[in-house]
Amino acid sequence: MADVQATAVDIPTEDGVADAYLVHPADGRPRPAVLLYQDAYGLRPHLRSMADRLAGAGYTVLVPNVFYRLGRAPVLDLPEFIDPGADPTIWERLGPVLAALTPEMVKRDAGAFLRLLADCPQAADGPVALTGYCMGARLALWTAGAHPDRVAAAAGFHGGSLATDAPGSPHLEAPRITAELYFGHADEDPSLPPEQAARFEEALSTAGVRHTCEVYAGAHHGYTQADTPAYDRAADERHWAALLDLLKRTF
Repeated sequence: MADVQATAVDIPTEDGVADAYLVHPADGRPRPAVLLYQDAYGLRPHLRSMADRLAGAGYTVLVPNVFYRLGRAPVLDLPEFIDPGADPTIWERLGPVLAALTPEMVKRDAGAFLRLLADCPQAADGPVALTGYCMGARLALWTAGAHPDRVAAAAGFHGGSLATDAPGSPHLEAPRITAELYFGHADEDPSLPPEQAARFEEALSTAGVRHTCEVYAGAHHGYTQADTPAYDRAADERHWAALLDLLKRTF
């Protein structure tokens, strides 16, 4: 793994300024860019460490605070080890934060994030890749649909609510997506029941989207997040292998 260099950046958007974490190999040479979308717990040390690992594999990685309208990260004061079972108020506080972020906001913000990467000296020219976790999987789909000319690949891991009856459901982006997709579903995930996973894959197939959807047997929602009780080391390493394979194929 290469040595990496990280900086905090501010990104002007149509609605304000988003704080973000940017990391790339320390040699400073332009590398393929990856936009990493957070889970609901936000931009925090664990996500930075994930970005560092991805940068060490040879990529320039941007992790924006998608909740920036409510303040700079951390938007909520969360413990170092995040266990909603021990503190039910965590999700009581997160609920309004999540509800305030609409698909339209995500798509507008994505344009600003992609412009930052287009202007970044450490990011190679050309389209970027996306990877998203939990709610970030939805953000990746909305971004891939809204900016098909800028996204070559998109991955989502333990994503929930991917194919609901809501007007802005992520699966409805399928006809506009040109990127190759990889989704690793958690086996034990009430936010993505089997019928919803089937609807999601049917939408991708019908639209002719190149995709792979796999179920990680025994894994729970949040299996990549080492600062939560849902973490599953074997499933996490499988996620890294799948993500890096997607990036190698598309860059």
